[in-house]
Formats: sequence, structure tokens, C-alpha cells
Amino acid sequence: MGTSKFKTTIKCAGCIAKATPFLNEAFGETKWEVDISSPSKVLTVKGEQDKDKIIKVVEKAGFKAEVI
Repeated sequence: MGTSKFKTTIKCAGCIAKATPFLNEAFGETKWEVDISSPSKVLTVKGEQDKDKIIKVVEKAGFKAEVI
């Protein structure tokens, strides 16, 4: 099982709360996490996922993401 990592504009707990419904619907509650303590605000998605889909879901939530 792989993981995908993305630099995001999800910066705080409020941002995570806004993105959570989108990410949960697309990937499941236990399949993702955002490290807001990292300068890059890294989103990690567990499992084999389409990277373009992940970016589109993050954008739908109102944020940006790029593969790192």
C-alpha cells in the first residue's frame, strides 16, 4: 500500500475542518491527514490513489495542492 504526499494551502485547524467533508467522502476518514506543523502543510493520503483526483478534491474544498 502506497502513500501520496502533497504540499497544500491547508494551514490551520479551521482549514482542516473545511476540507474534512471533501477528503472523507473521496478517501475515507482514516486514509488521510494534514501535518499543519510542517512548513509545507503536507497532506498524506494512504493507499493507491489517483494524484490528479486528490488535487481536484483539495481544490473543490477551496485549497491548493501539489505533489511533493
